[in-house]
Amino acid sequence: MTGDKEANGTEASGQPTPEEIAEALNPGNDNDPALELEDVLSGMEGVLGEGESDPFDVLQKFQSENEDLKDQLLRSAAEMQNLRRRAERERQEASQYAAASFARDIISVADNLSRALEAIPVEARETLDEATRNLITGVEMTERELISVFGRHGITKLEPMGEKFDPNLHEAMFEAPDPSLPSGTVMAVTQCGYKIGGRVLRPAMVGVSKDGPKSAADTELPPDGDDPAA
Repeated sequence: MTGDKEANGTEASGQPTPEEIAEALNPGNDNDPALELEDVLSGMEGVLGEGESDPFDVLQKFQSENEDLKDQLLRSAAEMQNLRRRAERERQEASQYAAASFARDIISVADNLSRALEAIPVEARETLDEATRNLITGVEMTERELISVFGRHGITKLEPMGEKFDPNLHEAMFEAPDPSLPSGTVMAVTQCGYKIGGRVLRPAMVGVSKDGPKSAADTELPPDGDDPAA
């Protein structure tokens, strides 16, 4: 009988062994933190390199690699965001300026309509017959509708009379002295210009004043208050 009890893993007194008690309280040792840590450390032995016997050094190495991967991920996400923004901007510009070539050709039609109306003085229209007056009215309506279509497509007319000359928007055809205007002021517009969005389709052809009165900045006294003529 004693041999049977010993074969069954119990003590001769019939009480269960400590091993049996541990097994009953924790079957398979699945929830034992000490054994779980031992398993983790045992598994880390396979990834320890030469000279890396301390598991905490390996843990720090993994944390550093994790930070590097996170940084790479953030950089990739930022690059993708920039690519999306650039693609959206290019799409908007392509949509906005798609009609630029066509608009550049069609503005000559607006020029011809304007010239046709300017050829007939307003006071002379009263002496014309009704059919001719109706024709002029139709031309005026066509010009207004064309300008309205331009506006719906982002095309604006440049009529810089009285504005400061801007080489980005205007093309100077001549200069003329005008003592009543500051130098560099647009004093005549020989042909209006057009732009689409921020791009110039055609600069305005203008005449620019010169030899005009000095600006306020030119007439200011030096910082010390001395009279320049003194």
